Amino acid sequence: MAPKQATLGKFFGGNTNGTKPAPAQAKLKFSSKAKPEEEDAAEDATTPGAVKSDETNGHVEFEDVKMEDATQIKAEVEEAADAASEVKKEDPPSSSGKKRAVSAVDEGEGDDAEDAPPSKKQRQKPSETKAKKGVATKKTLIRGKATTSEESPDTVIPKRPKLVTAEAEDVGMDLDQAEDEEDEPVQPKKRGKATKAVPAPDPSPTEAEDSKTNESEPDTEAEDEVSEDEDEKLAVSAKARAQIQSTLSSASKNAYPDWKGGDPVPYAALCATFSKIEMTTKRLEILALCAAFYRQVLRLTPEDLLPTVLLTKGKLAADYVGIELGIGESLIMKAIGESTGRSLKIIKEDQQKIGDLGLVAAKSRQNQPTMFKPKALSVRGVHEGLMKIATVEGQGAQGRKVDGIKKLLSSADVGLAKGQSVDITKDKGGPSESKFIIRALEGKMRLGLADKSLQVAVSHAMVAYEVSKDGKKMPSEADLKKGEEIFKAVYNELPAYEVIIPALLKGGIWNLRDACKLQAGVPLKPMLAKPTKSISEVLDRFEGKDFTCEYKYDGERAQIHFVAHDAGEEYAATVAPKEGKSDRGMSNIFSRNSEDLSKKYPDILAKLPTWVKEGTKSFVLDCETVAWDVEKKHVLPFQQLMTRKRKDVKAEDVKVKVCVFAFDLLYLNGEAVVNKPFRERRDLLYGTFEPVEGEFAFAQYGNTREIEEIQTLLEDSIKASCEGLMVKMLDGVESHYEPSRRSQNWLKVKKDYLAGAGDSLDLVVLGAYYGKGKRTSVYGAFHLACFNSDTETYETVCNIGTGFSEALLSELHETLSPLVIERPKPFYDHSSGKNDQPDVWFEPKFVWEVKTADLTLSPRYRAASSEFGGDGSHKGVSLRFPRFIRVRDDKKAEDATSSKQVAEMYRRQSEQGKEKKTGVDDEFEY
Repeated sequence: MAPKQATLGKFFGGNTNGTKPAPAQAKLKFSSKAKPEEEDAAEDATTPGAVKSDETNGHVEFEDVKMEDATQIKAEVEEAADAASEVKKEDPPSSSGKKRAVSAVDEGEGDDAEDAPPSKKQRQKPSETKAKKGVATKKTLIRGKATTSEESPDTVIPKRPKLVTAEAEDVGMDLDQAEDEEDEPVQPKKRGKATKAVPAPDPSPTEAEDSKTNESEPDTEAEDEVSEDEDEKLAVSAKARAQIQSTLSSASKNAYPDWKGGDPVPYAALCATFSKIEMTTKRLEILALCAAFYRQVLRLTPEDLLPTVLLTKGKLAADYVGIELGIGESLIMKAIGESTGRSLKIIKEDQQKIGDLGLVAAKSRQNQPTMFKPKALSVRGVHEGLMKIATVEGQGAQGRKVDGIKKLLSSADVGLAKGQSVDITKDKGGPSESKFIIRALEGKMRLGLADKSLQVAVSHAMVAYEVSKDGKKMPSEADLKKGEEIFKAVYNELPAYEVIIPALLKGGIWNLRDACKLQAGVPLKPMLAKPTKSISEVLDRFEGKDFTCEYKYDGERAQIHFVAHDAGEEYAATVAPKEGKSDRGMSNIFSRNSEDLSKKYPDILAKLPTWVKEGTKSFVLDCETVAWDVEKKHVLPFQQLMTRKRKDVKAEDVKVKVCVFAFDLLYLNGEAVVNKPFRERRDLLYGTFEPVEGEFAFAQYGNTREIEEIQTLLEDSIKASCEGLMVKMLDGVESHYEPSRRSQNWLKVKKDYLAGAGDSLDLVVLGAYYGKGKRTSVYGAFHLACFNSDTETYETVCNIGTGFSEALLSELHETLSPLVIERPKPFYDHSSGKNDQPDVWFEPKFVWEVKTADLTLSPRYRAASSEFGGDGSHKGVSLRFPRFIRVRDDKKAEDATSSKQVAEMYRRQSEQGKEKKTGVDDEFEY
């Protein structure tokens, strides 16, 4: 049997050691006329199936050639990443490329040309170029001659040296091909699909947009606002599993060479992976790169998997622990200057020019004076160093923070050769350790890696690790699917890598469900509801099924955890707050973002034991905290609740009283009840607590299918100072509690929804305009944005100047002025037009609730522009006549309305025929 086509890669993809190849090999010819080396390089670049590599990072990408009757034959994919990493990229002459393209069409006779294998025109006679349908042809090298052979699926392949498959090749395989193979596991010696080269991703915004528009992979989901269909695409996508399976089965060289087994994971290895992730917009490729690196960590230093995952996520610990970095720019710039010997003035000038402090640090690294070479950073060491910086308190804390940052930066990038520096103009700075340390300090990694994708990557790496211990070379598709389902089910109930990863390492992924279950002390991400515009829409959704209508209270979402002293179970939180310790047990209260609210609501925790019936050992309660008028005994507006202090509140000093309205029970007496029907959970809720007037009550509800009765309930809820109704399924699987999901099994109907655009939006304040007239000396209008969780950018959506009182504008000016920055952040996606720039830009900190008449497309704004601006118009969704409602102190900037939600609202409006063709912004005097 002739050698495989894959072996030709070593002749045309470059050699591995970067030296000039031997003349005999370099000048292999398949035609009678000799050509200069430049011409050969040009040929290779234009030939289908050729490898295009980048000298700086050795990143090789492949696209796929569609082949008919592909199930009959699978062409083996060849390792080219390592061999091509040293080959200099050369652009072929355009004229040559055009001639060859025409020749290819002539030879292949239209569509039939696609059935032919990647080959050069000059290497065969015209009569041999036609290929039979359904039969893959290949070139084999026999003593310097190129021959064509046909191969059937039953052909016996002789033994030969083991080939290594390029990782980038695996992640670049076509989704349609992955779908074809979803029913059968890929075997190690089976042949992969034929591929052809594509250019490496370009960091330029225009090409990145085109890439996102054209690529076939589904987008990354928003972490908190994920829809049912989007979540299903990621969680159980057979395409994704086949894609990852092919990567995990590869014995290819990783993004970073193996370190000594048992040694700490080099931070440079993690940064190399970050750099590759940063250079692609393809979700499946990002996922595969993560999974491959985690598998490498598991194989060599499994005890470092936890800090590796946490640093990838950009966190030091779980949200409920309350440890965050978010170091200010001034402190970081001071540390960069002191560690590199550059003046603060020069650092600020670089920051104004470059706009990314991480790249400023990477550029400054070459000037760092050192008497001796510091020890290289490890993942474990960086995590511990960042933890010390985040937790330092007391007098002189800022100085100690700067010292901690300097210590990390002085050891960063020590692997660079003498005299070599980081080129910040290539590959966004490449795998610079300084760059990613600064991003970690800022609390924004900007890798485009959502937490749900991270979960899938960890699960796939663990599955591969488990099957390798059993002697298998790779996981099957069924294994990947099973592992993914187990991990996601566990993480939904217990969103804490600190708990899950040690359990994974101890018992493996197959035993994870038994080892990790919902625990009191670790908050779940709450289930969220879909907005609706009419009661009839509710009836259509729940037709023929039992549902209930609860009052939607206008307060702050909360989750209360409690464990009695005699419960026989541990309180999972690291430290129970002093406010939550009582004679009955330990308790805590968390926000929808898993923040610890014990210091904000000590009065709730103090009264908690009086609501709990005897015999209750532990529980997790989903509820709403609402401002309460003690004298008139009714609910107060949300704005009243937000006037409470957020920290160091003493129960005796509380002026705004709160009442807790409970509506769901997630955990009771050591057992998770999220997978029980809602009707059963409600019965358990009523049997566990005792209402106390003005302190604790159950959400009022009515079970009905009649539209008149639902209308009456809605009107009654509004009279009771509520926002509207929450409509929920009562029975069946649809009524189960779904953590972290915005589900269609919960619908919300507000009075505002019945006319207008529907749901209000929670938007981030990015900039402001100076006021005129009565608004002189304050900001007169503001520049707002939504959050794109896929790209981790803020996309502008409107200017707003209505809904503000004079007193509120004065208060906002005082609040926002300290957040002014000199230029927009690199992760602000905004119009570059001269007239579209606000007078000042802010740090992204505050979230406002905004109501709008409707939505339209506008070239001035960037919200969801990747979905609507693909035709070159670059239009984004904007709000018409937006009006300020309130400040959302309970939300972080990352929890703002996502660009996907904005796009969904626009499409829904368009479907109902309300699209405004010539919409303009609300014009007002700033």
